[in-house]
Amino acid sequence: MHAMISIVIPTLNSEKTLGECLDAILSQDFPRSGYEIVIADAGSSDSTMEIARAKGVDVVCENPLKTGEAGKTAGILASKGDLIALVDSDNILPDKNWLSKMTAPFEDDGIFATEPIRYSARATDPALTRYFAELGMNDPVCLFVGNYDRHCAVTGRWTGLDVPAERKDGYLKLTLKDKIPTIGANGFIFRRRILDHVAWKPYFFDIDVAASAAAAGCGAVAKVDTSIVHLYCARFADFARKQRRRIRDFLFFAKAKERTYPWTSQRKGGVALFVLASVLVLPLVVQAALFAFRAQKGNKSLALWHIPVCYATLWIYGLGVLSKLAGIKPKMADRSAWQKS
Repeated sequence: MHAMISIVIPTLNSEKTLGECLDAILSQDFPRSGYEIVIADAGSSDSTMEIARAKGVDVVCENPLKTGEAGKTAGILASKGDLIALVDSDNILPDKNWLSKMTAPFEDDGIFATEPIRYSARATDPALTRYFAELGMNDPVCLFVGNYDRHCAVTGRWTGLDVPAERKDGYLKLTLKDKIPTIGANGFIFRRRILDHVAWKPYFFDIDVAASAAAAGCGAVAKVDTSIVHLYCARFADFARKQRRRIRDFLFFAKAKERTYPWTSQRKGGVALFVLASVLVLPLVVQAALFAFRAQKGNKSLALWHIPVCYATLWIYGLGVLSKLAGIKPKMADRSAWQKS
């Protein structure tokens, strides 16, 4: 694959992870002339920009709208590659041939995007990061709805949806029609040409773009037999903060009619099942047991996180929904102190 690749990384006070993220990219067995690194910064006040310059990134642009989705748009506008790789500042490429593996399926012109089929974590990563890597998602509600897109230790599957897939050398070729998993982030690579068929400005909502591209007939998606590390959170307080941001942003952008992913067609019974399981506890215990059975050696005890993660999500999302029902106008989550603690 000889097309130029633009690796787009939104940043905001990302000093804790950006250096490791960039080191993993720069150590790839891929020609340095074959890719550019584009940083879209939302006004970092820490050493993020110093790290970016020291590592020799190719392009730095501003992200005045602050959010990660706006950063992706800004980075894409400043990029020039035929392929665009969305790598967050807390993503670590797990091996030196990751970029080669992820771009190989584009030899098939019928494929418009690729994505890793698993999350992975190192033994030295925080317990919660390793738990979410084994769970295969960052939001437990997706488990009950069946809409996730990475291998899950609870179910032993990469998605709970019935997605037609053809086994190829090193990847699954997915035919996406009515049921589209929540693909599009953490190592998602796509052809620039699909941007002519989707809405992506001023906010690039990854799952919305992927679903719109599939609906527009842009082709298939390859789930590649590789992984990516997502340093999602080190502390439970970080997880709770990110869940609050998730529900606030979703309600805000949904009201503004900025979201297009067909969430309303998802199985509402799955959400009800999540609530019921959290109240009864026993279903969560069963899921935790399955997690422990299927998780990698050394990660089995991480199943203990499952119940508190589900309870925190129920509480935070419940408050968000109640505020909506009470007629409180949703506001976008504040980014002014993002990642400073």
